[in-house]
Amino acid sequence: MESGPAVFAGAAFTLFGAGLLWWTGARTVHRAPVAYGVRPAISFTLATVFGTAFVVLGVWCFGRI
Repeated sequence: MESGPAVFAGAAFTLFGAGLLWWTGARTVHRAPVAYGVRPAISFTLATVFGTAFVVLGVWCFGRI
């Protein structure tokens, strides 16, 4: 019964983090800005850090099952 929320949270965090990393990579390859109004190095770094953090959090949630 307790594994239902962990599966949902793990899937949500992992999918969001993977999507954020994919989007950041695609924007970087095309030399398009990751975020408008922010320096490219900072926006790339923050998006990569948060994307990785969400993937790690999702894997951690799956590990709690």
